[in-house]
Amino acid sequence: MAQKTKLGKTDLLVNPIGLGTNAVGGHNLYPDLNEQAGKDLVKRALEIGINFLDTAFIYGPERSEELVGEVIKETGSRDQAVIATKGAHKFVGKDVVFDNSPAFLKDAVEGSLKRLQTDYIDLFYIHFPDEETPKDEAVGALKELKDQGKIRAIGVSNFSMEQLKQANKDGYVDVFQGEYNLLQRDAEKELLPYLEEKGISFVPYFPLASGLLAGKYSKDMKFDDLRKDMPHFQGENFVKNLEKVDQLRGIAEAKGVEVAHVVLAWYLKQPAIDSIIPGAKRADQVSNNLKTLEVRLTDQEVQEISRIFS
Repeated sequence: MAQKTKLGKTDLLVNPIGLGTNAVGGHNLYPDLNEQAGKDLVKRALEIGINFLDTAFIYGPERSEELVGEVIKETGSRDQAVIATKGAHKFVGKDVVFDNSPAFLKDAVEGSLKRLQTDYIDLFYIHFPDEETPKDEAVGALKELKDQGKIRAIGVSNFSMEQLKQANKDGYVDVFQGEYNLLQRDAEKELLPYLEEKGISFVPYFPLASGLLAGKYSKDMKFDDLRKDMPHFQGENFVKNLEKVDQLRGIAEAKGVEVAHVVLAWYLKQPAIDSIIPGAKRADQVSNNLKTLEVRLTDQEVQEISRIFS
């Protein structure tokens, strides 16, 4: 049986390795996605004990939730799956705006329930903050839905420190999702200590920095997708980052795993991080992510990796 861990102060039991599903039906994020391949990778995850599935309204839009819902229905695995989804994006004509108003969030949850073909969502996040809504009011709306049994846990994503504190005024926030990886460690200053103190679980996204931390890139590679604009991938910066990643190879080889597994295992040693959600585009990548759980990092190795990327 795959090991399970509790997300913060919730009663959600998840495999520490989850699955980010933005490449399952996320046609607006990746060109040429094959929907059957997307469904197959969700199915594979469930078969091997990965039960924490992370989706969102905006992946598709709507399509990722629909495909995840189809797999859950077809495999009869609703009791086993812990489904996280997110809402805040609102289409106004051709524009997309963020809306955290109680009325909008309640509608967003209803929409997600329909697409996922379920009568409850395990974890619902406010995906992005808007400018207008007081964050404790936004979370208050989700608390009502939690009391009604429509959601089991409340999350916020991409909030500033100030917005998070306002959102958690009544102690209702269970999970925070934000960007954090070995190349982007700002969260360690204020965010991680606050989350740990409040018993809020931190789910980092971009854990492999769009593949840069997976140890598979070389310095002569060129990118023509969203990576080409990311600072980690620019010129001298890119070369320096690859040199840091190279320093992890010794640790990985000694453990008989890949660099990516060592990086992911390092996150699970950080305070407030109970689970991580690496994405995948193919079913074999899902199985490969799970090898992270075989990695046992010593305290000395954890410190050494921190130092390399300090």
